[in-house]
Amino acid sequence: MTSRFLKKILCLLLFCGMCTMKQQIVAASKAEPVDYVNPYMGNISHLLVPTYPIVHLPNSMLRVYPQRGDYTSGKLHGLPVLQISHRGSFVFNLSPFQGDEADLARVMDYEYDNEVVKPYYYKVDLCDQQLHVDFAPSRQSAIYHFDYRRQNTVPYLVLNGGNGELTVEGNTVYGYQNIWNNLKVYIYMETDVTPEQSGVFRDGKWNKEKRKAEGDDICVALSWSPALSSLNVRYGVSYISVEQAKKNLKREIPGFELETVAEEGRRIWNEELGKIRISGGTENDRHVFYTSLYRCLERPVCVSEDGRYFSVYDNKVHDDGGHAYYTDDWVWDSYRAAHPLRILLDAPKHTDMIRSFLRMAETDGRHCLPNFPEITGDSRRMNCNHGVSVMADAWCKGIRDFDLREAYAYAKNSLEKKTLAPWSSAAPGWLDSFYMEKGYIPALCPGEKETVPEVNSWEKRQAVAVTLGTSYDQWCLSRMAAALGLEHEAEHYLDCSYNYRNLFNPQTSFFHPKDKEGKFIEPFDYRFSGGMGARDYYGENNAWVYRWDVQHNAGDLVELMGGKEAFVRNLDATFNEWLGRPKYEFYAQLPDHTGNVGQYSMGNEPSLHIPYLYNYAGAPWKAQHRIRSLVHQWFRNDLMGMPGDEDGGGLSAFVVFSMMGFYPVTPGLPVYHIGSPFFSSIELKLSNGKTLEIIARNCSEENKYIQSAKLNGKVWTKPWFSHEDIVNGGKLEFVMGNRCNMEWGSGAEDVPPSLEMKNNE
Repeated sequence: MTSRFLKKILCLLLFCGMCTMKQQIVAASKAEPVDYVNPYMGNISHLLVPTYPIVHLPNSMLRVYPQRGDYTSGKLHGLPVLQISHRGSFVFNLSPFQGDEADLARVMDYEYDNEVVKPYYYKVDLCDQQLHVDFAPSRQSAIYHFDYRRQNTVPYLVLNGGNGELTVEGNTVYGYQNIWNNLKVYIYMETDVTPEQSGVFRDGKWNKEKRKAEGDDICVALSWSPALSSLNVRYGVSYISVEQAKKNLKREIPGFELETVAEEGRRIWNEELGKIRISGGTENDRHVFYTSLYRCLERPVCVSEDGRYFSVYDNKVHDDGGHAYYTDDWVWDSYRAAHPLRILLDAPKHTDMIRSFLRMAETDGRHCLPNFPEITGDSRRMNCNHGVSVMADAWCKGIRDFDLREAYAYAKNSLEKKTLAPWSSAAPGWLDSFYMEKGYIPALCPGEKETVPEVNSWEKRQAVAVTLGTSYDQWCLSRMAAALGLEHEAEHYLDCSYNYRNLFNPQTSFFHPKDKEGKFIEPFDYRFSGGMGARDYYGENNAWVYRWDVQHNAGDLVELMGGKEAFVRNLDATFNEWLGRPKYEFYAQLPDHTGNVGQYSMGNEPSLHIPYLYNYAGAPWKAQHRIRSLVHQWFRNDLMGMPGDEDGGGLSAFVVFSMMGFYPVTPGLPVYHIGSPFFSSIELKLSNGKTLEIIARNCSEENKYIQSAKLNGKVWTKPWFSHEDIVNGGKLEFVMGNRCNMEWGSGAEDVPPSLEMKNNE
């Protein structure tokens, strides 16, 4: 072989390689936001509930994910139709099948492979059945496509449910399933090919003469000629009626073209995710960012159907008056960052969510805001009543399209007409009277028997957590009262907002439970006292986390701890203090206290604001360092890339904000704390059409420290900015470096506001 020929071959290979590289670069440059979403991120849990690969459109009623034990399960339990809760509660189930009639079952368990999950599309091969499945959702309807690949074998389709009714007529199946609290889920389903045989399937027998299944374990089966090789199945769901389910289907999916539905879903997701455009950062960062944003858009879900909605609060169908009705929102998790994020991205939708809360309160017997509004009603989980925070935060940031006086009345009722005892809907009792008089929830001494009937036997009093959380809620009430001109009430609730001081132990600088006589519980271990989940005194997390649970007045906490230097030392200790026991013992008692960095819990919401608290003590560089390391340690584009219960946006909103470089430490105060941006350029399209631009020059994994900053063209030395600074668009510019800048943001005049905004700020 001549050298000239070899040179030609090498040149050709080089040219081909360059072309391939160019194609890859072009392909990468064409990646859209939804292409960075990885629904599998976090599907294997470190300890608690994993994330789910949910297929849905943003905040939509119809949501599904593969029905299996967890990601590692080797089998699918049929195919999903609808889930009514963030964590399962599946309604109806669909099972395609090819084989002998004698092998029919209500639900088929499939070995599967080649699964692909996108927010707007799902596909999988059912190996043992030689079936291929495609799926695409709309908002209240969806479509399946089945390829039956076995030749000369009868294809079947089985639809089952719980208690209810199903009727099969021609190529349609319709009916309902009863759910808890008088809720019914209706379905209307059509196949594009009329079955040759159909009927009721019960107790392993197929009655081809019977058209209606009634009672428990409803199930119908359909079959076609062995010549059938593919089938399309579309369906609509409703909480109102079968007729409405049919309308929802016909409105959203008029044909049987799955590709059309998937393409529209992709467009909708890119439009929603594209409200935030990022440049720079690592490939992992881009996937983590957009996957986190996708998870923030699962809940709450819109259940308005053609301008009407069914409410479980009064079991009636209502006109929504042009404001969509939303539910399924775990407020204890979402008030901290998910709701504040929505204020920036979609204020009209956020307003409808607030209006939905008010409608729930209007039909609630005591006119209280919901605590954990789900499809089936308010489940009253966790502690405190942070719906008041959602209202106060929206109002202080300029959202005005709701009745503040009505909201204030319902919020006030939530704190005073329901017990403060966690996980209880009981009327106020002795604990509540004690709190109103003494300003703290009294704790039981070790060995003392519980006698208060409204206290949940598992969740306990959570005495410190409830005292601190209610102090914050009362501060939010004071903000609303002040906005309404109710000066006396505003002053009263402002005074109550200092109740956290009643449990502060100046000898230890921890919030320490007291008994009803006002004495600190002793002896006491700030890691482990309080039983399972530390629930006697705290809630899911230990005293090290609740040491910082004064979101509304961190400036006062600095003083209580003895000043800035002591405050920083205590913060540092939180991230460095060892668990105190072997991991298996620590997590056996504190399973929710996950994602540990020292005693800090990245996997649980009460910790989210803590790394930003360095800004109150003249050490913003420590916040920048800690935020970068926390996100990179615990949030990754892989199956274990989530440190705790994600809770439908609870943790993910922290990631979205933090990667943009700022965070709302105090919902109810129109202030954002600056952290460390992960991307060189961020464009956030605000609800009013304006754009907030964030530029981070020299930004990289190493260059995490702010060297200097400008806000709207002015030199900026404060580690915070106000909502007013950006609400009409703006430009935040950083120069980043790899050395900590201990000067930037450290001045006494740079400290973020606590409790209220001063006129000169």
